[in-house]
Amino acid sequence: MLIVDSQIHLWDGGQAPPHHRQAPYLAEEAVADMAAAGIDAAINHPPGWDPQSNTYAVTAAQLYPERFATLGWLKLDRPDAPDQVRNWRSRPGMIGLRFLCVAEDERSWPRDGTMDWLWPLAEEIGLPIALCGPTLLPIVESVASRHPGLKLTIDHLGFVGFTPDHGLIQADGLLSWARFPNVAVKLTGAPDYASDAYPYRSMHDTVHELYDAFGPERLFWGSDITRLKCSWRESVTMFTEAMPWLSEADKTLIMGEAFCAWHGWRPRPST
Repeated sequence: MLIVDSQIHLWDGGQAPPHHRQAPYLAEEAVADMAAAGIDAAINHPPGWDPQSNTYAVTAAQLYPERFATLGWLKLDRPDAPDQVRNWRSRPGMIGLRFLCVAEDERSWPRDGTMDWLWPLAEEIGLPIALCGPTLLPIVESVASRHPGLKLTIDHLGFVGFTPDHGLIQADGLLSWARFPNVAVKLTGAPDYASDAYPYRSMHDTVHELYDAFGPERLFWGSDITRLKCSWRESVTMFTEAMPWLSEADKTLIMGEAFCAWHGWRPRPST
């Protein structure tokens, strides 16, 4: 079974927020950790706390093309942003984009028109986009309906906030978005939202609801490992061993093949 982690962060500078590990997470360390956990490849999401994280992502993908691809970011309010998007895939490892819009200068983007040019351009060139959090998810339905050729992925099981006991609050309408064939969901960070210990059965019904709505072709397993309270291996076996209602075909899709098909990418064989 091909196992592709649909979200990790690699960085070599900046200051990580308290809920992530504080030391930089370098490609060499991640490769060793992945080998120990039985993970074939991982999709790097260069974090905004490191201003040079896109540059480091390119370096990681050049060093380990069989291990890493990237959903990168850029400042959409810059004059050269459209040209950057058009040429995005020319950078090693870049297979898509990912936005949170949590930085102070970005929070207004979803409603002030700053992002309006992005959706049709990404649709035109077939560049998938991942979206995360309470600033962006309210516009998903509008964007998905107006741009049916644009592949959108919702991060972290539709996360928009935490309950008082640190449980998961999902976006309103999340399950209904399954009616749009261009919307998929990442099952990333699931152990972090659980109220119990491994295998985190308190999250299994949430995963099952998403499975029933979106099907295994539009669900992507992932860890977001630098903030998890469990081992990388446990974040794998939570899905591969502890959810008996998932068939082997389901697991093959969810654990890697569905992400690869959605993004038109596969890890290169090692040479």
